Amino acid sequence: MWGFLKRPIVVTADINLSLVALTGMGLLSRLWRLTYPRAVVFDEVYYGQYISFYMKRIFFLDDSGPPFGHMVLALGGYLGGFDGHFLWNRIGAEYSSNVPVWSLRLLPALAGALSVPMAYQIVLELHFSHCAAMGAALLMLIENALITQSRLMLLESVLIFFNLLAVLSYLKFFNCQKHSPFSLSWWFWLTLTGVACSCAVGIKYMGMFTYVLMLAVAAVHAWHLIGDQTLSNVCVFCHLLARAVALLVIPVVLYLLFFYVHLILLFRSGPHDQIMSSAFQASLEGGLARITQGQPLEVAFGSQVTLRNVFGKPVPCWLHSHQDTYPMIYENGRGSSHQQQVTCYPFKDVNNWWIVKDPGRHQLVVSSPPRPVRHGDMVQLVHGMTTRSLNTHDVAAPLSPHSQEVSCYIDYNISMPAQNLWRLVSKAVARAATAISNEHSLTRSTSSPRLSGAHLPDWGYRQLEIVGEKLSRGYHESMVWNVEEHRYGASQEQRERERELHSPAQVDVSRNLSFMARFLELQWRMLALRSDDSEHKYSSSPLEWVTLDTNIAYWLHPRTSAQIHLLGNIVIWISGSLALAIYALLSSWYLLRRRRNIHDLPQDAWLRWVLAGALCAGGWAVNYLPFFLMEKTLFLYHYLPALTFQILLLPVVLQHISDHLCRSQLQRSVFSALVVAWYSSACHVSHTLRPLTYGDKSLSPHELKALRWKDSWDILIRKH
Repeated sequence: MWGFLKRPIVVTADINLSLVALTGMGLLSRLWRLTYPRAVVFDEVYYGQYISFYMKRIFFLDDSGPPFGHMVLALGGYLGGFDGHFLWNRIGAEYSSNVPVWSLRLLPALAGALSVPMAYQIVLELHFSHCAAMGAALLMLIENALITQSRLMLLESVLIFFNLLAVLSYLKFFNCQKHSPFSLSWWFWLTLTGVACSCAVGIKYMGMFTYVLMLAVAAVHAWHLIGDQTLSNVCVFCHLLARAVALLVIPVVLYLLFFYVHLILLFRSGPHDQIMSSAFQASLEGGLARITQGQPLEVAFGSQVTLRNVFGKPVPCWLHSHQDTYPMIYENGRGSSHQQQVTCYPFKDVNNWWIVKDPGRHQLVVSSPPRPVRHGDMVQLVHGMTTRSLNTHDVAAPLSPHSQEVSCYIDYNISMPAQNLWRLVSKAVARAATAISNEHSLTRSTSSPRLSGAHLPDWGYRQLEIVGEKLSRGYHESMVWNVEEHRYGASQEQRERERELHSPAQVDVSRNLSFMARFLELQWRMLALRSDDSEHKYSSSPLEWVTLDTNIAYWLHPRTSAQIHLLGNIVIWISGSLALAIYALLSSWYLLRRRRNIHDLPQDAWLRWVLAGALCAGGWAVNYLPFFLMEKTLFLYHYLPALTFQILLLPVVLQHISDHLCRSQLQRSVFSALVVAWYSSACHVSHTLRPLTYGDKSLSPHELKALRWKDSWDILIRKH
């Protein structure tokens, strides 16, 4: 029984020293002097503020992508003990002593370093040679733009890491499929593929491009699997089910988990609250939650409410009125009703309060028991401070002559009767700051009050115009109003009611907004929100990326001329584009000849060539071509995920030329020598660009121009 103690326990392991060496060099290139420069570099000013929000647990909204990428950066801050106290307002600002720069930049640097051995493994899993795999890894190692981007508190290196992890995991799963389906390793790599895809999408929406590519490749392989007559129907069903769970269900669950953690961490009110609905704001600690805490849930006749426009553009605002009236004659000569002005006011104010009145009764208080307002009910909205009713009639609005004027009715004893009956249009009972469904519209038979977005002149105190929009023109979000602050009115006398409006009563009523409701609203806001797409000094077009016809000055030393530029290795970039063109031409030639039943490649070599193209050339296409359709400010770093797939394709094409197009040993020797010379030139360019990659050397203007390939080319042309 104890016989095993008589012999030594021996563990053997196969260690790929090339992989270890590549990992070590990747770590060295990305982690060396990581804290330099100890200043805010380019988009660190953008991501840093979100890290501070995480540290302070303050809610924020960023339309650039899901929250997982921000949480990865925030994890670095948390591990370094960052308290979030730093003013992220200027590129080049020196970091204070409480900012753990090394920790904040660590995770992107690790992601960039691990992408080097991952490129090596991907090429091996595609069944190309060790030399081709080493070539891909070395190109990833020395590419200057990838080094620069991964050494800073930015997200591109993390996105590239998960893109490559998804490809590598799927290839390992695909290779396991051939000899050990449903084994532990088979399940592991399939599941990891789905996890990596979800993480890539969670970093930036650009990760969706690689995810779609992986789904397409998996769908083609699944289609071939269905046609395999050696498999039973049950086995095929199990294969399809496993892929559906791993590649569809798990990514969706993880995507929801990212938002769940995000919303759990950010529970405090912050500067981005106002774009969210009242219900969402009320779910946060502080801010609107302090105002709406304890409000009645159900709006009843006699309720006192503030109404926030759901559209929220150009700024969030509330339905508002004051004692001033519209001018008798506008500057353009048109006349008005001279009724009391109704506007949309972007600040909290006592004049934002309205009373929901039953048209058949005179009372302005809530009865006992309360009579809730239902969908389709006719109501009057009485302005709390002036007791005049919301009204619209066939008079042109001041700034929107094709719409009707909205006012609070003043009886001038002329032939203009009040038109102040409104029908509540809602999918559910009106509720105050409790759920997404609390938004509703007020309509007359022909019109509805709408926020036009125009600013009134000085006589309207520059507040926003409210117009009566004809229902025949269709529905718009600017016609929907959300009950925000709410209480049950108890004072029938005007003077008492004014005091009541200034000091809202509190009722102990708890309120919760479900995670799915918060997630759906946050996701919708992220997709619908448009950031400032104004032209930037360093913005560029996708056509400029391929030829490296642009660069970005990331940082300039305040006292010396040392600087960091996002500038790629021109040898690698141009060679990658040439490899892509060669692959396309060769593939077209092979397909034409195969159509004529001429097979230039053995079947296994052809399948290997096709799979490499689908993943590498396809990865480049899906990560590059969509930018031509985007109406947003674009930068050179948007090309880096596509570049990594070009780098993977480059040694594949070189090996293919050597193995199948070089007919003699002499040709192979000459071609190998050319490849070595080409690699040497790429290494030389990488070393030459080192001062701009690490920013640790002062450069004269002439030296800087010599390092930027376009400027040096222009100088060479002028000399000749």
